Amino acid sequence: MKHPRWPRRVFAQLLLSQTVVTVGVTVVTAGLFLAPVSSELDHDAMQRALSIAQATASDEVIARAAEARDSATAQRNAEQIRLATGASFVVVTDLDGIRLSHTDPDRIGQRVSTDPEPALGGRSVTAIQEGTLGRTARGKVPLRIAGGRIVGEVSVGISDDSIRRRLLKMLTGILLCAGAGLAAGTVATLALARRLKRRTHNIAVADISALLVEREAMLHGIREGMVALDERGRIRLANDEAVRLLGLPAGCAGRPIDEVLPPGRLADVLAGQITGADLPAVRDDRVLVVNRMATAEGGAVVTLRDRTELESLVRELDTTRSLTEALRAQDHEHANRMHTLLGLLELGRHEQAVAFISEQSGSHAAVAARIAEQVQDPHVAALLAGKAAVAGERGVRLVVAPAAHLPDAVVDTRTLVTVLGNLIDNAVDALAPGGGGRVAVTLAAAGSTLLIEVADSGPGVPEELRERVFEEGWSSKDAPAHRPRGLGLAMVRRLVERTGGRIVLDGGPLGGARFTVELPEALHDGGMCDAASGGLHGGPLPAESLAEGALPTADVPHPGDQLTAPLVEA
Repeated sequence: MKHPRWPRRVFAQLLLSQTVVTVGVTVVTAGLFLAPVSSELDHDAMQRALSIAQATASDEVIARAAEARDSATAQRNAEQIRLATGASFVVVTDLDGIRLSHTDPDRIGQRVSTDPEPALGGRSVTAIQEGTLGRTARGKVPLRIAGGRIVGEVSVGISDDSIRRRLLKMLTGILLCAGAGLAAGTVATLALARRLKRRTHNIAVADISALLVEREAMLHGIREGMVALDERGRIRLANDEAVRLLGLPAGCAGRPIDEVLPPGRLADVLAGQITGADLPAVRDDRVLVVNRMATAEGGAVVTLRDRTELESLVRELDTTRSLTEALRAQDHEHANRMHTLLGLLELGRHEQAVAFISEQSGSHAAVAARIAEQVQDPHVAALLAGKAAVAGERGVRLVVAPAAHLPDAVVDTRTLVTVLGNLIDNAVDALAPGGGGRVAVTLAAAGSTLLIEVADSGPGVPEELRERVFEEGWSSKDAPAHRPRGLGLAMVRRLVERTGGRIVLDGGPLGGARFTVELPEALHDGGMCDAASGGLHGGPLPAESLAEGALPTADVPHPGDQLTAPLVEA
């Protein structure tokens, strides 16, 4: 025999459970209502019986008949009262409790079935008692003659059947009201169940539990950030990767975006103020690609992809490609020099050939010595060498100002390389489309503070746009196909501000833009030259130089001047 199974569907369980609850509540409510009604009806019947008994006891004819034990007179008058009032019985007794009247004449002359002593003692009594006529509501009073002497009792009873008839009349109305409430509750439950069926797509309860477990595992297991927002822009859910990428605080659920993220492009994209697909944004030193999809309820689901490593690889690929092209150009230049040397030897001008070789060797040695003297940090030196080769290939001369100096005491080389590399890339990009031009780099130390200046001879940046260039996603140049524009300077500003520094953009001495950066605590104090030993080129640079808008640099030759090396100049 198969036992009935509990429904598996959510709407069916809700319908069944709500129906059971509605029926139960209706039954309990009706029962609680009927219980006091039944008690009240019994009380009313006893009071009615008492009133009839008191009226009967006030009849002097019945009192004298009881005194004289005249059962005929007592029976006649008692029956008249019973028929007039609709009572079940009106019994008159003498002082011994012997009946003088009864609805059944055969019982006249017998003792009453219930105790008459309380009434014969002078007290009025009401009770529900079981007698010869069944269960009745009774009222008993003493029967007195004119002088007040008790000569018997009067007992009046109202049958339980009459009480039940009254209760049944009331019960019909109660049940009708209960039925109407039950029907309304059932209809409401059915409507709610159907709505829940649509919302849950008629899935089973076990499936909901499985879906929840799978969703939690999927959300916290994927390597993409995901943030769910409600219609008010508050965070409903954020998986582990989103918390890591955005740096969200603990307990961020239920809080608006502007409370957990600083103002900027990233917060605007998440809030839906900036729309589009694959929108780039920067969070600290991370490059994120953000997509936002609105939901039917008015909220949104935001996905985040970390492109920091990819962006770094793309930059390295660009640098490698540029270096390859630069090596090809240098190979071509080296071939030209060898042809020149071969020509001198074939013409027999051996002295000019020796001088030519010495000049080339001395030139490169001087350049190498100057790089080693000015930039002692190997990572920054390698960065400048690579950027100079790339810039030279694109027709731009990158020069390090003679006053520049960087000791091998950098605290965070990665941050410095990122900041300096992005500034140089930005300057070269501003010059490369037209060819020619120059980019000047100056590095100087003031205690543990590092001051950087990158200036170019390009068209510059209008004053009204000097703040916008630091906004994420904004760029005056067309974006290449493999990566978005408008992230480099935004990342630079974030890195500089995160270290407690600042960056200023204004017009430079070469006629173009000039970026001036102050990085406090960027150098180890132990690696710095002190003021007593003469400092760096005449003493450390004052920190106020940034506020004045420029670093003290040596004069940079005019772009038309010929240089003996692409990186440094004497």
